[in-house]
Amino acid sequence: MAAPRPIPASIPAPAADAGRGASGEVIRVRGLGKTYVTAAGPFPALKGVDLNIRHGEYVAIMGPSGSGKSTFMNLLGCLDTPTLGDYFLVGRNVAHLPGDELAILRNRTIGFVFQGFNLLPRMSLEDNVALPLVYARIEREPRRARAREMLARVGLEPYALSLPARISGGQQQRVAIARALINSPSLILADEPTGNLDSHTSEEIMALFRELNDEGITIVLVTHEPDIADHARRQVRFLDGLIVHDAPTPAREAGPC
Repeated sequence: MAAPRPIPASIPAPAADAGRGASGEVIRVRGLGKTYVTAAGPFPALKGVDLNIRHGEYVAIMGPSGSGKSTFMNLLGCLDTPTLGDYFLVGRNVAHLPGDELAILRNRTIGFVFQGFNLLPRMSLEDNVALPLVYARIEREPRRARAREMLARVGLEPYALSLPARISGGQQQRVAIARALINSPSLILADEPTGNLDSHTSEEIMALFRELNDEGITIVLVTHEPDIADHARRQVRFLDGLIVHDAPTPAREAGPC
C-alpha cells in the first residue's frame, strides 16, 4: 500500500507530535474505572485499569462477554466517560473533558471501525467516507477529493459513486476503514471488525490493518476470535473488569515491532 499523501491545505492536518504524548504514548490510563447504576444496584464494569499503548502499537483487546472490554473501548473512544481514574489521549487528560471538547478531540484523533460497518445506505461511498470532514466543517470539494484518495488506498476508488448495498460486506468494511483514515487519526479503534465477514474476507481485512500498522498507525481492536487477535502484536485480556493478561502475541514475539 502506498504511503499516505499530505492532507490538502484546506483540511487541517494534525501537528507533527499530535500522534503521541511526551513519552511516545498514544494512550495512558491510570486507575480507570466505570460503574453503572442498575435496578439491582451499582455495577462496576471496570475496576481501576492501568494500561499504556505507545505510538505504532497494534493491540488486540480480548475477553468474554461482560469482562469489561467493550466498556474499556467505549472509554478509549471518548464515547463514554469514566467514573474514576485518568485517561491521557496523545498526552491530554480527557477523562472529564466537557462533551463538546471531547467530540472535537475524538473527531480529530480517532478513527472508528465497527462490526456493522455503519454506512449510511442512501449516501454514496464517497460521501460516507467524507462524513467526518463534514463534522470538521471542511468544504465540499476538498473533502470529496480526500474521500476519493482514501477509497483509492483501500482499492475502491472506481466504486466512489456506488451505494453501500451494491458492494460486498468486505468492500463495505474497506469503506469503513477509508472513513476511519480520512482525518489522518493518531489511533484506529476497531470493534469486532471481522464479525460479519467470512474467513477469507476477514483475512483480507486483517491484512489491510497490518499494512496500516506497518505505516505507523496505532491500532487497537476488540475481538473474541483468537485467530484474529493473533494478527496483533500484543494481546490484552480482560476478566471481571480487570486486565488479567498483557503480553506480546506469541507467534509474532520475535517479529518486527
